[in-house]
Amino acid sequence: MIKIYHNPRCSKSREGLAVLENANKEFEVVKYLEKPVPEKELTEIVKLLGIPAIDLVRKNEKIWKEEFKGKVLSEEAVIKAMVANSKLIERPIIVNGSKAVIGRPSSSILSII
Repeated sequence: MIKIYHNPRCSKSREGLAVLENANKEFEVVKYLEKPVPEKELTEIVKLLGIPAIDLVRKNEKIWKEEFKGKVLSEEAVIKAMVANSKLIERPIIVNGSKAVIGRPSSSILSII
């Protein structure tokens, strides 16, 4: 089952959702700001993306700048920061089985669906 980690207020996330809708694929929408992603699940997403956790962080968010910027953080600490502050997670993220992409640009979603 395809999952999209979605923020309805984000234009890029809405574009990603539209790609999935237009592809006529079944998918699940995870509104991660309403129900935070569990640490284990976020750790798995980072592994599927094949990136360091820090590359999934929205570094321009106020909370990042005030609480984390300039600090040396372990992978686990970065993931814990995203779990505790869901708005730090880059979006949208699309997961399809053992593949995942950050949907920026939205055309990248097509590579895994």
